[in-house]
Amino acid sequence: MGRIAYVNGSYLPHNEATVHIEDRGYQFGDGVYEVCEIHRGALIDEGRHLARLKRSLSELQIAMPLAEGALPIVLREVMRRNRIKDGYLYLQVTRGVAPREHCFPAPSVRPSLVVTTRAIDPNKGTTLAAAGIAVASMPDIRWKRPDIKTIGLLPNVLARQAAKERGAQEAWLVDAEGMVTEGAASNAWIVNSENVIITHQIDNTILSGVTRATLLDLIAAEGLRIEERRFSLAEAKAAREAFVTGATSLVMPVVTIDGTPVGNGHPGLLAQRLRVLFHNVAKRSS
Repeated sequence: MGRIAYVNGSYLPHNEATVHIEDRGYQFGDGVYEVCEIHRGALIDEGRHLARLKRSLSELQIAMPLAEGALPIVLREVMRRNRIKDGYLYLQVTRGVAPREHCFPAPSVRPSLVVTTRAIDPNKGTTLAAAGIAVASMPDIRWKRPDIKTIGLLPNVLARQAAKERGAQEAWLVDAEGMVTEGAASNAWIVNSENVIITHQIDNTILSGVTRATLLDLIAAEGLRIEERRFSLAEAKAAREAFVTGATSLVMPVVTIDGTPVGNGHPGLLAQRLRVLFHNVAKRSS
């Protein structure tokens, strides 16, 4: 069976799923998205993802594309039709289709909704985490509202591509003061010599990651020490451990930053432990 996508009320073969050429997502990047993990047939942290979706839409003055009770039904139907057990669900909402004009359409138009899924082999992530990843630092050139999960990701794309060309799997974005904000597609974490876990506080310079929030629940449940504050690239390179979090990476150990080994140059014990325990606290929605 081929992949099935949902587009504006229709379930379509993936290679036939299209949006109008004047969709404002295509013309302006005028939209938002969410990526939810599917683990053993269940959506992970669905409530937090949908809450963040509502916030992003509100910040851009875009209406919800469906009634709150209808959207989860669509998500599950897309999962069912694709028979996904382990993978990811991608959900995108744009302002809709209108003649190309910078100002919002007046009267407003119906938002566009696209939902797709992708199956993955969870063993690949486990194998990658056992080895750890490299990150490369890049200047943070994004707009000043990365707290909104918009589809306008060109700076992130350029940073990730530059990191790839340097042999790294992720980019860490660094502001003008030398402080790490977050990854191109993840939140950034370090563990200092006193075993304190440190990650950037929530403000309008980073995305409030869903995986980040769930990991904070786990850290509290385990009685570990946490500081939500800024940290410098120099502090990160001197840390005992480092890792990134995201729906597609979960808890992923970082072993080098700009070619400098983190700690002993191997995945940290604390990061590995948190990765193993993550799904014990994450909310499952079947």
